[in-house]
Amino acid sequence: MLKAVLFDLDGTLLPMDQKIFTKAYFGRLIRRICPLGYTPETFLTAMQAGIDAMVENDGSRANESAFWEAFATVCGESVLEHLPIFERFYEEEFDEIAGSCGHSPKAAETVRALTARGIRVALATNPLFPRIATEKRIRWAGLTPEDFELYTTYEDIGTCKPNSDYYREVLSRMGLSPADCIMVGNDVAEDMMAAEKAGIKGFLLTDCLINTPGADVNDYPHGGFDELNEYIKSLLA
Repeated sequence: MLKAVLFDLDGTLLPMDQKIFTKAYFGRLIRRICPLGYTPETFLTAMQAGIDAMVENDGSRANESAFWEAFATVCGESVLEHLPIFERFYEEEFDEIAGSCGHSPKAAETVRALTARGIRVALATNPLFPRIATEKRIRWAGLTPEDFELYTTYEDIGTCKPNSDYYREVLSRMGLSPADCIMVGNDVAEDMMAAEKAGIKGFLLTDCLINTPGADVNDYPHGGFDELNEYIKSLLA
């Protein structure tokens, strides 16, 4: 019996073209941070180093620590003095790039319909962002953080997709076994293959499909939110 549904956020509950969003996000961040004494090239190199460090993190420390250690290696330890300015960026400016994303009313409808049926819902979004940015993106999707039993951020977990240990940690925190849930996401490698390695079956949402491995989407139940809802009904029948 299905007990829980794990959802990805970017490209799943929150429609987006990843390249358009990243360009808007980094562009706005560069305009805020680089006047502090960084060139755009150095800043982008530091961001990539931080992201790589989080993706490679083995769970021994929070992704936040891994990110800033790598970032400071590129930009120098003085960057840590500017952390309050990064925080203010998310408080004051991050919402201004919401327009780089789309919106699907069916996303919120699906999540809330599951909750109404007693199905537990978690947001298994790749924890590359701080909590404030994750919560804002949840709201862009027409939802609230309270709609989810659990959502992961870079402060509170030490692994990332496509590491299957990320999914094992989510299951552990929720007290679930792989057979209790499904993963819904738009990325074949990060959401389907990685979850599958942890024993979790998936539904591939194809509205904003990312298929880097070039896999056959027919290997997975797939489609839009209408097809997802029908698939969930079949699991509950």
